[in-house]
Amino acid sequence: MQKLKIKWLPNIKSKILKNSLWGVMGSLTQNILLSLFYVLVARYYSVEDFSEYLIANSLYQMILAFSAMGLGHWFIREIVNVDDKSELASKFLKMQAYFGFFFLIINVILALVLYENPTVQKLSILFAINIIFDNIIYSIKNINIAQFAQKKTVKVLFIEAFAKFGIACMLFIYPFNIVVLTILLVVTRFITLNLFLKIGSADGINLNGFWKADVPISFVKNILYKYWPFAVIGSAYVVYWKSATLIISKMLPLSSVAYYENSFKIFSLAQLVPVVISSTLLPKFVELSKNKDYDGIKALYQKMFILFTLYGLGAYTFTYSFADEILPLIFGEKYDTSAIYTKEMFLTMLVFPTSLLQANILITLKLEKLDMWFNVNSIIINTVLCLIGLSIWSSLSVVNYSIFISFVIFHFSQDVVLLKNKLTSIKHVLLFFVIIGSIVVGYISISQFISPYVLFASLWVPVGVLGVFMFYKKHSIFSLQK
Repeated sequence: MQKLKIKWLPNIKSKILKNSLWGVMGSLTQNILLSLFYVLVARYYSVEDFSEYLIANSLYQMILAFSAMGLGHWFIREIVNVDDKSELASKFLKMQAYFGFFFLIINVILALVLYENPTVQKLSILFAINIIFDNIIYSIKNINIAQFAQKKTVKVLFIEAFAKFGIACMLFIYPFNIVVLTILLVVTRFITLNLFLKIGSADGINLNGFWKADVPISFVKNILYKYWPFAVIGSAYVVYWKSATLIISKMLPLSSVAYYENSFKIFSLAQLVPVVISSTLLPKFVELSKNKDYDGIKALYQKMFILFTLYGLGAYTFTYSFADEILPLIFGEKYDTSAIYTKEMFLTMLVFPTSLLQANILITLKLEKLDMWFNVNSIIINTVLCLIGLSIWSSLSVVNYSIFISFVIFHFSQDVVLLKNKLTSIKHVLLFFVIIGSIVVGYISISQFISPYVLFASLWVPVGVLGVFMFYKKHSIFSLQK
């Protein structure tokens, strides 16, 4: 068993860790700029104008999630096993462009049917144009993930993020309304698409003239028939979060949309690390599965589970301790209420990273249909809890707790499947929930009496020292074995 670990550990270091580092650092830099864009826009426009922008953007993002049909995971799994990678990549791009045109129309129709507000309608139609651009960009990003070329994705997206930040800065020099802002964002996305096509794809993958690829209707139908669960899996995350925005816009004051989205913006930044690492791990899990190295899958899963658990706990405790100071500083005093809701939302971060990791395992084991039903079940539970709760208590807290409860059920459902496949144990599952729950309850209780700075440091300084010691010890063992 020890020999197996040593055999593939160097490969992880050279591929997964290096690629993940580029993905994490690049995404962090990009999202810092995008977050600054978000903050500047939130500060400049009124709460009402900003809320209208967020509603239109949320509808667009929900439709966008469906438009890619979730085939990124399918593509990553397939490109590992084909010889002509350029041909498959070109077909994938052209297929995504087709989907983009179709869902653009869907987005426009829904905007006109759901909302009477003329500003929301205008913004929704403008955002819908982006769907075609986004689908093609989505394809190229997945090519880069599969080919361990995240560096190229990072470079192009950094340029786009910097451009959007520049547009937000212009508001304070040459003011313009929210519609003009959205037009500039669409133009920026079109330029980003052209950059991806010219310089942003993995080496060895030729995308020139991808629109000439032969993609018959029968090919598309066959792919959708076989892999339609990926469409649900791929869209579930966005639908999960953005449907809440639409529910809030109908059942709570318009300002609640801004409070919720502010909390989600902070949550989105925190989720970057597990999302990027998880997406980078998928090709490695697939490779191990292809070689029937199930011991390797189990070992990698257990190792990453510990790291993801620590990350989720760290993100929650940090937010709980410092949200009251950070949120008003970022968004301004008019959004100081967002701090309360951000703490509530970050309960979900306790189980979010590990649920991503376990979703990768299910896909690796070709149990994507099961994962799809878990996602559907989670969305239904969340929506039902939201609707029932909001009909009784008119509070944004209802939405945050509904999200947390549905995510816990989602995580537990995955645990049951992993137990059946002998990739985890009952002891492991129980320890996870008991330890996390005990630490959170203890942390909240003690926070009533101790400075947040002292409390946070007293928990994480010892954990950090222990982590460094264990890493040094493990590294020394491998050095001796070499």
